[in-house]
Amino acid sequence: MTARAHSPRTTGRTPGEAPSDSRGESAADRLPRPPALALPAQSWREIAHLLANLPVALVGFVYVCVWLFPSVGLSLTVIGLPLVALGLGGARLLGAFERRRARALLLVDVDEPSPLPHRGYGGFFPWLWASLKDPVAWRSTLYAVIRLPWGVATFTITVTGLFVLWPVLPWVARALTNVDRAMVRGLLSPSDELERRIAQLESDRGTVVDTAAADLRRIERDLHDGAQARLVALAMGLGLAKEKLLEDPDAAARMVDEAHGEVKLALQELRDLARGIHPAILTDRGLGPALSSVATRCTVPVAVSVDLAARPAPAIEGIAYFTVSELLQNISKHSGAKSASVELWRAKDRLLIQVRDDGRGGATTTGGSGLAGLAERLGSVDGLFVVDSPAGGPTAVTAELPWRDRGPEPAAHRR
Repeated sequence: MTARAHSPRTTGRTPGEAPSDSRGESAADRLPRPPALALPAQSWREIAHLLANLPVALVGFVYVCVWLFPSVGLSLTVIGLPLVALGLGGARLLGAFERRRARALLLVDVDEPSPLPHRGYGGFFPWLWASLKDPVAWRSTLYAVIRLPWGVATFTITVTGLFVLWPVLPWVARALTNVDRAMVRGLLSPSDELERRIAQLESDRGTVVDTAAADLRRIERDLHDGAQARLVALAMGLGLAKEKLLEDPDAAARMVDEAHGEVKLALQELRDLARGIHPAILTDRGLGPALSSVATRCTVPVAVSVDLAARPAPAIEGIAYFTVSELLQNISKHSGAKSASVELWRAKDRLLIQVRDDGRGGATTTGGSGLAGLAERLGSVDGLFVVDSPAGGPTAVTAELPWRDRGPEPAAHRR
């Protein structure tokens, strides 16, 4: 038997084409394919972070070397310690940059540490001392020092992995960036709970100041547009009545009657304004009677239950009163409810408030609503504010305030 040469027509392939096996697969099909570029977005962010480690670490290391060693050498001189303090301020800025980079690329949520007082606050020496003992700046300095060898290692591994370790590069990048995340959390986050607490109180203080300023503007507006305008009209009316007293006694009497009505309206507006600042019934009798009085002004029936063996501090008492007052106003205006309830009680060191209604629901603390303002106000004093209001109702709002015992009553308020 003689062998017959196969032509391209009989084999189904063209000259120069790789031979196929019995399954119709060519040798080229069996070769490893080039790696695909379609990695997850987070993997690309992690790779970008690792590649940027070296230049960023180099800048930080050079900064520390240029600032730290000369400043420490001059620390016994007049200018040495201020140079150290200024350098530590720069290290703080480096740490802030690294926190932002970690948030953007590694999705690490790191709290910002509390800021240092500026040089004009308390004088030069308090600022100098606070800067020299700033733990955030010293940890940022340590971070800048140890980052250089780590930056070299991660840059080298990542660049090598782009051409050699591609199939496993996402896992390698995740492992390396987990070390980065641990370093950021360990060295660049607030050092302890006290530091976090200071940062939180700084934010809360801003909220309290803004709220107080808004309240002052509201009081000023109410006085200007309400009682003050009526008192001006009253003074003018009484002046005209005085001029007509001899010429037209009847007209003067009518003007005096109108002025009497204006006095009543002005007094009522002043009472409402005083109630908005701090109601007398709250000062004299406490939350139970004060909230019962507020409930009578609601457009729906409100059941009030106050179970408190003692009265809290006046500030907490006032916040609780205005919280319930605003919630009942919301029920009157927006809920469409047929009934509501208010409950107050003490649980250990917390004052708990719960306001319910059977209205249409849909209340939320988002979008700049009045409930968002209440949440901010309670948060500024370590309180909590939770709204459970599904569409269709019912609505339950729970608020918590820290319990603070009532101190001695001022002499001016004693009976």
